[in-house]
Amino acid sequence: MKTLSRIGLGALLAAVSMSAAMAQSSPRPSDPSAPKTRAEVKADLAEWRAAGYDPLDWINYPHNAQRAARIVAQRHAQQTDGTVTQ
Repeated sequence: MKTLSRIGLGALLAAVSMSAAMAQSSPRPSDPSAPKTRAEVKADLAEWRAAGYDPLDWINYPHNAQRAARIVAQRHAQQTDGTVTQ
């Protein structure tokens, strides 16, 4: 019986660890305060750069960042709503 209970315990432990691993690898929760992954940060930067933001442009810093933020927000609104805001 000890061998059978050890096998059962091992199977239960393996199932729990697999479910925990699957929960961690699932897509980000909708919690905006959750930390972003490196890939998400890189994707955000690429999106901002496509909207015209240049992180090396220190002279026009607040204005170019605000303009790019508005463009990115409009694009996100278009994707979620399906409407065009201009």
